[in-house]
Amino acid sequence: MVSMRRVAAVAAVSMVGLSAACSGTDSTSSAVPGAPKDNSVIAQAPVASAAEILPGSTMEKIKQRGELIVGGSLDAPLLSQQNPTTGEVEGFDADMGKALAKYIIGQPKVKIVNAASETREALLSNGTVDVVFQTYTITPERAEQVAFAGPYYSSGLTIAVKKGAAGIAKPEDLNGKTVIAGANTPAIAAIKQLAPQATIVTFGSDPECVQALKQDRGVAYVQDETLLVADAQKDPTIQVVGSPFTTDPYGIGLKHGDDQFKKFVNDWLTKIQGQGVWQQIWKGSLGTVVQGEAPTPPQIGSVPGS
Repeated sequence: MVSMRRVAAVAAVSMVGLSAACSGTDSTSSAVPGAPKDNSVIAQAPVASAAEILPGSTMEKIKQRGELIVGGSLDAPLLSQQNPTTGEVEGFDADMGKALAKYIIGQPKVKIVNAASETREALLSNGTVDVVFQTYTITPERAEQVAFAGPYYSSGLTIAVKKGAAGIAKPEDLNGKTVIAGANTPAIAAIKQLAPQATIVTFGSDPECVQALKQDRGVAYVQDETLLVADAQKDPTIQVVGSPFTTDPYGIGLKHGDDQFKKFVNDWLTKIQGQGVWQQIWKGSLGTVVQGEAPTPPQIGSVPGS
């Protein structure tokens, strides 16, 4: 796939209508409607045949309900961010959710439940949401609690510092320093492994982490590059340094044990990738700041836990 490292080189490209990002927003139960997006990309998205909506299945329940309930974010630019003018939720993850809703229901009707990184597993297990689209990195540990379709995208951890800060260019430079990370994110384990002498402080959402960095509560913030570049684009007082030092495959979170729905979602992923819909969704979101053609999607089922 095209490396997300290119993002830093084109961070000056304007992101119209986008603002602060988060990997897991710090809200517990708010539900906001994601208005159907009437555009050519979603219009091209496939619809499942009647035979694929099996009787008694999760797919049938969603179709009968008339909307897909997605655990996600409302303030993650390029990924899932609510447009303050239209109220519509926009971005790569948001449009993936709309495309899945269209596949099941015939229309891109989505309701987004604003999730935190600490609550995603519970929202799936108790049936509050049908799926999670929220830069949800697949790990074997998480796969013990939830199922993952995909992976559907791959990014990596990198480092942000205050503009002009010196002496930090790679993970090892974090040793002996106070480092900020999102609660319940892969950044914590990565920092412990690569900079074992670092002191880690955690916060529940990406905006809180950015604010902590600006307040000098840590000298660096480790997070997914996709999110950090969006943060730096919005706030010129922070900058991304170095290159991604992990590979983080994003999965679509599903309720554990629903193998039927997992196969259905994976089959849908295969279809939209083969038809070019996935690529068009990428171009209209992440592709607005990453130069070049759309990357090759990661192979479905290619990582432990998927």
